[in-house]
Amino acid sequence: MPAILEKWEVMPHEPLVHVDEGLLTVAGEIAMPLGNFPRRMTVIALTGGRTAIYSAIALDEPEMAEIEALGRPSILIVPSDKHRMDAGIWKQRYPEMRVVAPPGARAAVAEVVPVDATTSDILDDEAVRWTIVPGTGGHEGALTVRRPNGLTLICNDVIGNVAHPDGIGAKVMARLAGFGVSEPQVPRVVRHMIVEDGKALAGQFRAWAEEPDLARIIVSHGDVIEENPREVLRTLADKLAD
Repeated sequence: MPAILEKWEVMPHEPLVHVDEGLLTVAGEIAMPLGNFPRRMTVIALTGGRTAIYSAIALDEPEMAEIEALGRPSILIVPSDKHRMDAGIWKQRYPEMRVVAPPGARAAVAEVVPVDATTSDILDDEAVRWTIVPGTGGHEGALTVRRPNGLTLICNDVIGNVAHPDGIGAKVMARLAGFGVSEPQVPRVVRHMIVEDGKALAGQFRAWAEEPDLARIIVSHGDVIEENPREVLRTLADKLAD
């Protein structure tokens, strides 16, 4: 697991992308031997001129200004035990931010930042829903964001879509851990470490797939899934049942 950052440190990343109304995402990199592994942050505009930051990544000042123009960073979502790397430095920069983490990850996240909420919804926005992903022992949290153009599902580690690993080390890791090099999948390492009930997770995938206006799935590791996202979820659910 990467070390927890103690000061604002900007690592290589791509530009911020506007994927929908009030919805930004950015792909970054984690340095590893012989390559870089992708990671992703998503910024969600909330009511009251606020934003929620899902799986935080430190960015350069022009990008931070773009985020602040969208809304005041008010909610810091740490979606699992493994995504704490930048949480502390974001809390330092915006000390008024309230921190949300899944209940199973609360103790680990609290080692870095105080946790204000787990299962309760403190987002205070009817268009944005926080879900503790069933079957993960309370270790994973996801968001659904409704906009006029459709629904966006924001997941963490339960779906990997690392179609373009950078470097030999990243390629080996992505393939061995099953992070979706050839197609989106539930990473093998995730199934081994946190999936306690595959049927429950499959049921959640199928429930999300029933959303008629599902436009995309944003994952924490890999490319945004915009081609047939409902069918992707159904396929993943079927594989969990194998």
